[in-house]
Amino acid sequence: MRLIRAAALTAVATLSLLASGCGSTDDPAPASSATPVAKGPKVVASTSWVGALAKAAGATDITVVAPANVQHPPDYDPKPSDLAAVAGADYILYAEFDGFAARLKDAAGSAGKLVTVQLENTPGKITSEVSRLAGLFGTGDAATTWNSAFTTEYAKLSAQAKAALPNPAPTAVSHLFMAYWGDFAGISVVGTYGPQPVTPSQLAELTAKKPTLVLANAHLPGANPDIPGATRVDVVNYPGTDLDLLGVFKTNTERLTAALKP
Repeated sequence: MRLIRAAALTAVATLSLLASGCGSTDDPAPASSATPVAKGPKVVASTSWVGALAKAAGATDITVVAPANVQHPPDYDPKPSDLAAVAGADYILYAEFDGFAARLKDAAGSAGKLVTVQLENTPGKITSEVSRLAGLFGTGDAATTWNSAFTTEYAKLSAQAKAALPNPAPTAVSHLFMAYWGDFAGISVVGTYGPQPVTPSQLAELTAKKPTLVLANAHLPGANPDIPGATRVDVVNYPGTDLDLLGVFKTNTERLTAALKP
């Protein structure tokens, strides 16, 4: 009997050792065997508008040089700490009209790739730039998904703005960089001004057109004329810290529809 018990205990011990050596299905995998998470390129963007396009294209590691709360981001004066971020970037994105573009180029040296981004808040230009940047980043699927969602949402917001148009339809004069928002809202732009300051003779010409609205550049408040009888709409082009480009279209839809109410 003692021999039988001893044999049984030996068998149990052996099975326990075998189970310990093989591991159970509930055991966590060793940390070293975890699949590493793929990271996209490190991007430095001059402004939130540029950064928003990079985000739409699928980039997730984005540093913006000019703070989103700066009134006119292209005029931002970068600090040394801002430029330090450029050194470790894979891509440095900027617009040609950014006043500090040359400093970004100098800070980049030969490490990161400099990319000029075309900024225009029209569907064709936006989707084209998003696709182009995705080609550089290797994030084509993310860009395709974003472009599809953007195209759908743009159509809804544009229709919402156009539905608010009174009869007869209004006319507008616009800052040169905001004129395409007239197309977005179905408003005829009969004259433009800027980017140079408006002269007295230009103001007289704009006033003579008797516009209903002034599509003002919210980022350059001092550059927009006051025209008697015209309602001023402060239109934006730059998104906030969330780098949500669609947020720009939502904001402008709200402002335009509010201005069109009787």
